[in-house]
Amino acid sequence: QVQLVESGGGLVQAGGSLRLSCAASGRTSRYYAVGWSRQAPGKEREFVAAIDWTGSSTNYADSVKGRFTISRDNAKLTVYLQMNSLKPEDTAVYYCGISYRNLIRADVEDFTDWGQGTQVTVSS
Repeated sequence: QVQLVESGGGLVQAGGSLRLSCAASGRTSRYYAVGWSRQAPGKEREFVAAIDWTGSSTNYADSVKGRFTISRDNAKLTVYLQMNSLKPEDTAVYYCGISYRNLIRADVEDFTDWGQGTQVTVSS
């Protein structure tokens, strides 16, 4: 089993940027897809972005396309989510998870072993 730890969240003004990190430990492998999801208070968890194990294929939710970029450094067993032009509606707890089948579909059910999450708050 892989353990994931998210970091990099915080409070930022609308229009600002943050970079989230997702670090893996435990039974790690470079050969898994990784996805980001988020959950705002009172709302269901929603897919944000995913990247395959090679880093060559990515997928994004329509709401973040053109603003967020997912990337990975397999040597460091870390996946990043660069978030630019942040909006108040991006406020949520952000989680990263593993797809052991290397799927990058926009479906949070494809991912497991979610981390504890990191809070992102965007003020207007």
